Amino acid sequence: MSDFLIVGGGVIGLMLARELAQTGAEITLVDRKLCAQESSWAGGGIVSPLYPWRYPEAVTQLATWSQSSYIHLADELLDETGYDPELRQKGMFMVDVEDQEDALAWAQKYHRPLRKVDADFLYQKEPNLVKGLEEALWMPEVCSIRNPRLGRSLRESLVRKPNVRLLEQQEVESFAQDANRIVGVNTKQGLVTGDKVVIAAGAWSADLLKLLGQEIPVKPVHGQMMLFKAKPGLVDRVVLKGGRYVIPRNDGRVLVGSTLEHFGFEKRTTQEAAASLHATALDIIPELDNYSVEHHWSGLRPGSPEGIPYIGAVPGYDNLFVNAGQYRNGLVLAPASTRLLVDLMLQRETIIPAEPYRFDR
Repeated sequence: MSDFLIVGGGVIGLMLARELAQTGAEITLVDRKLCAQESSWAGGGIVSPLYPWRYPEAVTQLATWSQSSYIHLADELLDETGYDPELRQKGMFMVDVEDQEDALAWAQKYHRPLRKVDADFLYQKEPNLVKGLEEALWMPEVCSIRNPRLGRSLRESLVRKPNVRLLEQQEVESFAQDANRIVGVNTKQGLVTGDKVVIAAGAWSADLLKLLGQEIPVKPVHGQMMLFKAKPGLVDRVVLKGGRYVIPRNDGRVLVGSTLEHFGFEKRTTQEAAASLHATALDIIPELDNYSVEHHWSGLRPGSPEGIPYIGAVPGYDNLFVNAGQYRNGLVLAPASTRLLVDLMLQRETIIPAEPYRFDR
């Protein structure tokens, strides 16, 4: 029996396994498919909430702690595995923002580097932006990370640890119980046991909890994205406009996203979304019209009320925990979300107050 059994191999499950493994514990991680192939792969990788001042303080607390940890995490993973998560600390521009005063007040309250800049500054940094912009909000410390590569490096980090066992393509069918304890999970391949059990299965977490008669309001929220194969230097920073964004990669590729749709657990791409995303890309970087679309895909976010995740013990069980519901900010909140849950499970002082994320809040 492992010390910890984690159900879900997205970025949060992988980070959780890695952090627990560093304590010397024996870890088993079970995933219904391959690790980091759902929303962890499908997202954009901006290491900041979009319009961060519009979120509740509970999200800000997690995001602030996580953002400062990513630089060290990316370096550690590169050293451990040889796989570069491609962290870019180039900053983020937000243009056509109607509630600028709220943004500036938020930045002052939380001591975040955010300021208003004029057109000269904006176009000096990003000369290929659509013409006619007069000003922008600028967050110079915002990073982006290439999330598929982050997932690969996290998985490789775990593969190299002798105290971690990865069980991929093993879907959980039921839980094995003994009174108020979860003994393990049943898959088609057999029973997998653990002393402490964590559900960190993203949009699928609520369905797993329903197997135990427990409910949390986490639902799949569908999103579509598009990738342009452009040249390096066309755009160098994340740019947010009208609720959508472009994200550059080191090799010149540019992501544009994303839609918000409710299709249940069905993943699909649509012509309507493709046209809309293409128009968004040209509305931010008109020159993208000269480059081909390399890929158009969709993913499922774990939607939750106000984007506040559920992190902590599941009431009524002695050894069951949950870490789910990060919504649009899974990558942003992952380091703090995992550290907070590790603190709770190991009965350590928590990095931030845990009350806002309780299962029964």
